[in-house]
Amino acid sequence: MAKLIHTMIRVQDLRRSIDFYKTAFKFEETHRLDFPSFTLVYLGNHESQAEIELTFNKDRKEPYAHGDAYGHVAFAVPDLPQAHADMTEAGYRPAAIKQLSRDGAALAAFFFIEDPDGYKIEVLQKAGHYQ
Repeated sequence: MAKLIHTMIRVQDLRRSIDFYKTAFKFEETHRLDFPSFTLVYLGNHESQAEIELTFNKDRKEPYAHGDAYGHVAFAVPDLPQAHADMTEAGYRPAAIKQLSRDGAALAAFFFIEDPDGYKIEVLQKAGHYQ
């Protein structure tokens, strides 16, 4: 059986991206591999064994194109309104909280935010399927 260990995203400003994930999701650096032309930084926390891998290509000057294939990364939080308020206070401009329902039953509460490189992140209330 396979185990999800990380999701990689390419970033332009490594410090800014580390600060974003630390502030928004309480992720800490767990491992770093530095090479002459690139650096890999792994971020995680005690909630999950899966990590975010930030890939910083040192000679990259222009922003990365996300194309139309990228969707989003998702995080579950215990208090969605508080997470929204905290991210708003930090200046990250989260979208409004929305609710997904089917046949009158609430399935999920969530909002979207973008990281410093424009990657979409879904933040969900920890409940039901989204633990």
